[in-house]
Amino acid sequence: MPQLKDELDIVIPTIRNLDFLEMWRPFFQPYHLIIVQDGDPSKTIKVPPGFDYELYNRNDINKILGPKASCISFKDSACRCFGYMVSKKKYIFTIDDDCFVAKDPSGKAVNALEQHIRNLLSPSTPFFFNTLYDPFRDGADFVRGTRSVSPLERNKRFVDAVLTIPKGTLFPMCGMNLAFDRDLIGPAMYFGLMGDGQPIGRYDDMWAGWCIKVRTPLIRHFLIGWVRNTKAFLAGRDHPLLQQVVLPKDCTTVQKCYIELAKQVKEKLSKIDPYFDKLADAMVTWVKAWDELNPPPPTAESSVSNGKAA
Repeated sequence: MPQLKDELDIVIPTIRNLDFLEMWRPFFQPYHLIIVQDGDPSKTIKVPPGFDYELYNRNDINKILGPKASCISFKDSACRCFGYMVSKKKYIFTIDDDCFVAKDPSGKAVNALEQHIRNLLSPSTPFFFNTLYDPFRDGADFVRGTRSVSPLERNKRFVDAVLTIPKGTLFPMCGMNLAFDRDLIGPAMYFGLMGDGQPIGRYDDMWAGWCIKVRTPLIRHFLIGWVRNTKAFLAGRDHPLLQQVVLPKDCTTVQKCYIELAKQVKEKLSKIDPYFDKLADAMVTWVKAWDELNPPPPTAESSVSNGKAA
């Protein structure tokens, strides 16, 4: 039996037929897929036979969330976080539809999902950092953002790299190949407000990564589209708020922590760009929508009323 078969959902945002799943069939077929269709909801998305899945389009999102659907981005892969919200599993693995199976030097297919599961079930080492390479040395570059300045550069060699990000360190998380404990941090895994109608796009996963952190195994990624640099968003990244945020002691749940973070984003980052004011509001709406679809289990106190079972 595959590990976590009944405890993990695979979330896939898409605008096209999911032929790429044939490549992943040996690894994904035992799991349940949650497909979030972006763009035109009247378009039919074809899924290869043999997969267990549910598919949501924009009409479904609007129907389920009502006015709160405004927190789910449109025409941006951030729509995937709707899948996080409707899942009822403990763990989430999410992948883009232009991510293909990598092969190690021997030619064997790399099961990235298996690596993610191993990471999720293994203790982390928050005070140890594996200095695999130095992005500041001559000839090196950062792992995100190079496409816009070096469009012809491609990494074609296999790199088996699994890193533990040190506590308190910001990093450019990529949502195209990501796994996390939904029960533990689900309400905080919000992929920003991006895409259609917003001044910023394609930074949704990085925003989530600046709030939480995970580890990502290797896949082959064929990027479709173009990363657009945005001065305001980078200014937000470099603001001390994201590096030195302090949460009050009464923030005892993920939801409370995220609401407090939204409050501080509104107070401190909206001065940089009004976009952050909208983002902060969307963060609050996201948590409210999450709680509506994921109500907490009744406590011992709430299950008894006047000596009778409620």
